[in-house]
Amino acid sequence: MPDSPALLVIGECVADIVRLPGAPDRTHPGGSPANVAYGLARLGRDTTLVTQLGRDPDGRLIEDHLASAGVRVLTDGGDAPTPAATVELDDEGRATYGFRITWTLGPVALPGEPPRHVHTGSIATALEPGADTALDLVRSLRGAATVSYDPNVRPALMGDHLPAVRRAEHFVALSDIVKASDEDLRWLYPDEAPEKAAERWLGSGPSLVLLTRGAGGATAFVPGATVSAGAPPVRIADTVGAGDAFMSGTLHALASYGLLGAPGRARLRSLDTTVLGDVLRHALASAAVTVARAGALPPDEEELAAALTSGAIPEG
Repeated sequence: MPDSPALLVIGECVADIVRLPGAPDRTHPGGSPANVAYGLARLGRDTTLVTQLGRDPDGRLIEDHLASAGVRVLTDGGDAPTPAATVELDDEGRATYGFRITWTLGPVALPGEPPRHVHTGSIATALEPGADTALDLVRSLRGAATVSYDPNVRPALMGDHLPAVRRAEHFVALSDIVKASDEDLRWLYPDEAPEKAAERWLGSGPSLVLLTRGAGGATAFVPGATVSAGAPPVRIADTVGAGDAFMSGTLHALASYGLLGAPGRARLRSLDTTVLGDVLRHALASAAVTVARAGALPPDEEELAAALTSGAIPEG
């Protein structure tokens, strides 16, 4: 791979131990930012992940998984164990999480020229001390790159509510693109409708705010316009990684339109509704393919193209 990554993702890798009623545990490579990096690489994007991985079986499993899609992995060289999460699925595939996670990411030297786009979010931006490293890295790269952020709220790991909200808002203000679920925004702002919170975030700096509602589809907010789209019908295997596939699908579509990178920042600010609708179609189709099969397995280019052209969602 070239020394200069086109897209840089900053954040955690997690070994997801999936528990289904009446079935043995299954371990899947996971972690929201790692899933986004994996999804981007499967869609043919040159992607590097800055993370921490333990020198343990879970770390090797995740590193091999990322490498299989072509993700380049950079670590701080620390010796913290690989984070793990227990994912309990109910009979309808809905996930609840338990965590065994530390996030102590230290400074990481990036080779070559700055990336064109930086994505971060989730635990990596909420859990100290590594969240400070992620924030510093985003700040240092923002001049040359567009930035996206997904809070991916995990209440058990967010700490006290007010500081958690302030941390999220720091990242929102630095970002060009923000994606959040209705559940994320209800936790952050329990007294405010998710749509109102998304509109308020749009006024604080981003050019595009995406609000997802699971099977209810998604809404995109840009200055002066709002576009909504429904989710494709799909038989759900589980919902693990759905939001991450939505994010990688979004960034893939924006990159295809030349809207990532500092030169694309002004064009991103003036997105027309036709392009915005197509971006939503890509994002929702990517998520639909992912929920149709077990684990965080987002589509490759061929699968996404098939889902977009025929509406067929490959199951597995």
